[in-house]
Amino acid sequence: MQRTNLGDMNCSVAQCLAVVGEWWSLLILRDAFLGVTRFDHFQARLGIARNILTERLNRLVEDGLLKRVPYEDHPPRSEYRLTPKGSDLWHVMTAMRQWGDRWAAPNGPPLKIRHTGCGRVVQVVPVCSHCGERLDVRSVTAIAGPGALESDFDHTALAHR
Repeated sequence: MQRTNLGDMNCSVAQCLAVVGEWWSLLILRDAFLGVTRFDHFQARLGIARNILTERLNRLVEDGLLKRVPYEDHPPRSEYRLTPKGSDLWHVMTAMRQWGDRWAAPNGPPLKIRHTGCGRVVQVVPVCSHCGERLDVRSVTAIAGPGALESDFDHTALAHR
């Protein structure tokens, strides 16, 4: 089935999905956040075919989310490390994990996150960068940004949510 090229849409969510919307890519990034760096380790953890893993890693490198770091000359081998662009997806991945913990983990979360600073297990929550209040869908309003086109906003639908 041919997918639409989301990269052509004037939408930041679509732009993100154009880069990481394929499920193997997200699982590779999940493992990279857990400290996996080597091809064989990704392959063993994911059970993914080597050719598909190679393709996905190459794409993540091309898109600037991972970088290759050589660790052996003979034979030439590289590790895959998160770039700042890749690291910025941590909150996205954490939100997805927490959603899965709540709605799709009948035996409880398979992974918990401990805050290094205080040692406590935490839930990551979005807060306002100005006042510190917790954010959710009912506490925010979408407004046009500098890259918006008039066609990007259905003002009627936004006003009635």
